[in-house]
Amino acid sequence: MGLQNLQKTSDNAIKVMLVEDSAVVRGMVRKWLEAVPNIVVVDSADNGQIAINKVAALMPDIVILDIEMPVMDGITALPIILQKCSKAKVLIASTLSKKNAEVTLRAMNLGASDFIAKPSFTRDGNDARNEFQQELIRKVTGLLPRVAPATRDNNLSTTSSSWAAMPSANAAFSFRKKSLIVPKILAIGSSTGGPAALTKVFSALNGKLNNIPVLVAQHMPPTFTTILGEKLARISGMQGGEAKDGEPIIAGRLYLAPGGFHMKIAQNNQKQNIIKLDKSPPINHCRPAVDPMFESVAEFYGNSALVSVLTGMGSDGANGAVAIAHSGGTVFAQDEASSIVWGMPGATAAAGACTALIGIDEMGENIARNIDKIGR
Repeated sequence: MGLQNLQKTSDNAIKVMLVEDSAVVRGMVRKWLEAVPNIVVVDSADNGQIAINKVAALMPDIVILDIEMPVMDGITALPIILQKCSKAKVLIASTLSKKNAEVTLRAMNLGASDFIAKPSFTRDGNDARNEFQQELIRKVTGLLPRVAPATRDNNLSTTSSSWAAMPSANAAFSFRKKSLIVPKILAIGSSTGGPAALTKVFSALNGKLNNIPVLVAQHMPPTFTTILGEKLARISGMQGGEAKDGEPIIAGRLYLAPGGFHMKIAQNNQKQNIIKLDKSPPINHCRPAVDPMFESVAEFYGNSALVSVLTGMGSDGANGAVAIAHSGGTVFAQDEASSIVWGMPGATAAAGACTALIGIDEMGENIARNIDKIGR
């Protein structure tokens, strides 16, 4: 589109800039996005240097940023793009490789809002391409939910759509009392902006989780969860990482749901709680999803469960948090001001499941205080 057509965009439109070195992919993604009402592709660039030369004048709402490009790659361009256009939300597009997973997680900590796993357009079939198209549109509209009513997909349920999960800014929430039982398990769910939020929380909890098992569901594909699990275990000082089917749930160990699997709790023949992984259909468009994990935690731990719902689009986790609250457990949700997208925590608050809304910088401290039974 370019600068000369910017005046044609409505105030409500999402302005997107594509930064991708493949002309074929740029053309394909532009066609997909421009078919959606209220999304406008304002311009494109085939490398990071061109993107940073244009971004200040274009002022896009969202930048879709490739990682591997000539001249200047995405990870080099990212902080400069955010410096020149601080309002932009950057969506990293990355292929499913170990190297790119590590770089993508680094990008999350540098300020990228979210990422999307990019298939091989020459090797993967139409199913993978269609899935990528749907996920891309969902993430673009979900990052700026103000336009959601005009872009609503009639195939999406209202309970799992990003805009249905967003309560009014003036909503009055009801809060529940926290459990008086010392927690025997901590479970955390997150999505958009989750890797950076989880990093903050687990850094604050370093050395404080020796007496409790920790379950985490982050919306992520395979390979990415492997790298994230290793990182969270390292910064928290815990054993574990990406969870394995059938392993016992023990204190001081981290269990991160692997990409492509739901993670629940079951019992073995000795009545010991164990991890159960399955490939049942996606829930809230996600696998792993937070709801089945929380619901399982409620079933097996009841009022001794402590859960935290962090930043993310959609409403995944809200139903599970209600199950936790009904069983007498404690539910912390990230507040709106510190969330990249206040979908999941906002939906949890709107459902009346929360004990408290907490800023991400204070979340780790509050979890630690609850575990240590300080201040009760």
